[in-house]
Order: sequence, then structure tokens, then C-alpha cells
Amino acid sequence: MRVKILMTEFVTHDVRRFILEKPPGFTFVPGQATDIAINKPGWVDKKHSFTFTSLNDDLVLEFTIKGYKLDLYPNHTGVTQKLHQLIPGDELLIDEPWGTIHYKGTGIFVAGGAGITPFIAILRQLKKDGKIDGHKLLFSNKEVKDVILENEFRDMFGNPDELVLTLTREKHDGYEFGRIDKVFLQKHVKDFSENFYICGPRKMVDELKIILKDLGAKTESVVFEE
Repeated sequence: MRVKILMTEFVTHDVRRFILEKPPGFTFVPGQATDIAINKPGWVDKKHSFTFTSLNDDLVLEFTIKGYKLDLYPNHTGVTQKLHQLIPGDELLIDEPWGTIHYKGTGIFVAGGAGITPFIAILRQLKKDGKIDGHKLLFSNKEVKDVILENEFRDMFGNPDELVLTLTREKHDGYEFGRIDKVFLQKHVKDFSENFYICGPRKMVDELKIILKDLGAKTESVVFEE
């Protein structure tokens, strides 16, 4: 499906929000993703998966995408760098939605950097439905400037204990310092029988799966991007 970019803007120094046309009858479930390609010569076959950050009821589609510059991230395909160069009126090609993170009930969301994106629509839907209470977000970033949608999350979680922001490369008032590891989880999680939703760098996800199992989390209660 061919859709036009209606608007794009930075939400952090290297993350942009894209507002796109929504095809008639197009539906998805919060947490789902789609494959996107840029409708320009040389880019049509370079598909990349991105999670919807809008809600299904919205009249437009939204994606929140980190740009990986090839001079800093040579192992990337260049798709996100090219996306960040696009302007309103440019076209993208999107496929049908497919499942990534499936919401299973109240629990704890653990995100690293741009790994927050599969959780944005889920948390926005829970907030809209008045069901955000009882959920918790543990969100790790390198520096304050890297935190995606910080103000929205602070407003979303009225109880400060339900939102824990931690930084790994700088110390700053109002933030924890350090990686989300076993000690961190033991400090901020009271009940390991809850559902856990994990998304972030592959190494982080793999380590947390082992740690959570060691702390008593049930395998079927740990949801991660596959």
C-alpha cells in the first residue's frame, strides 16, 4: 500500500515522528508492526520493520523512528537514515500488520532505547481506556537527551513508582543510574509472577530473559520481540 508522509518532526535529537496517510479500512492491534519501504528508486526493495505508535482509532498512522547514520552504525542498511531525509509529500510503501509484542495483561514493561517503540501504542491505549494503573515502565537510555517521549510517560504514569528512568552514561537528578540488571530489577520489582514485556538491544533482551527466569518469572509470562 502506498501512503504519503503528512508530517515529520524530531522527538529527540535522533528520533523522528512520522505521520502518514491511513489507508481505508486499515486496522492493527497496539504492539503490532509492519514492513515499510521508501517509494524511491533504489529503495523499494529495502523493507524494514517498524511498530505503529498511533492507536487503531486514529485517523492517521504514526511511527516513531530512530535514525541510524551509516558513519556511526555501519552495520545498518541506511533505511532509517534515508527516512530521516524525507519530507511531507514523499511516499512510503507499507505492508499488512503483523504481530510482535502481544499484550497479555497487567505487568511490567522493560525497554532499552528505541526498544520503547513497541510499547508506545500499548501504553497509550491503556491510558486512553483508563487501565494504566498497576502497570510499570522501566526505561533505560544512555543520556537524558535520548529519552523518547519522556514528558508523555511522566504524565501517563501518575505514580512516580510506576515509571523508572535510568541512564547508563550520565548521572542526573531524577533518574536512576546504571543498566537494568538483576540488582536493578530486585530493587524495583516486588512480584516476579507478573507479566514482563521486554524490548531493546538483542543482548539486553537475552540477558534479561535469563535474569527474570532466575528471579522466578514464568517463561510464558515473559513477552519479547521475536
